Amino acid sequence: MAPDARRRAGLALALALCAGGRLLAATPGEVAVGELLRDAALDGLNGPARRLSDFRGRPLLINVWASWCGPCRAETASLERLAWSDAGTGLTIIGISTDDSRPAALAWLARSNATLSHYIDHRLELEHLLGATSLPLTVIVDAQGRVQRRFVGARAWDGAEAVADIRRALKAPARPASARPAAAGAA
Repeated sequence: MAPDARRRAGLALALALCAGGRLLAATPGEVAVGELLRDAALDGLNGPARRLSDFRGRPLLINVWASWCGPCRAETASLERLAWSDAGTGLTIIGISTDDSRPAALAWLARSNATLSHYIDHRLELEHLLGATSLPLTVIVDAQGRVQRRFVGARAWDGAEAVADIRRALKAPARPASARPAAAGAA
């Protein structure tokens, strides 16, 4: 079985473990909402390597994607527009590719005319850390490095509803996992 096919099969299994948008089990090593995001190395795709801790001091939106994921590709342009809009001022937006193939991830970035910084997750470390059991996943992290919210599924990130969700996530204290809403798409 090809690496991307194995990953898709794993994601299908993870989706089967979901019930009404709520995960039945966390990924190994997942940082819970309200907790400090542990540091990790980021292998640069369209820029230099960095560390998650390099982004502390400013709110961070992390989008987890794959080149073979249609919904991931669909939301890419809205993340770019958000980053360059007034609504994105003060917010750092990065992407984490879960592709097994660096060339496939780079090819998608070239086709999408990406200007945001993107990184690749070779060892599933970031997928587990961020709780990426399905794609796309977007994680909002406050300036102190605490996970505030997780959003599963594609969204129009430059739309009024998504911008309001980001602002609420960064203003309100994080809710513990037990207080997560059952609504699909948000955790």
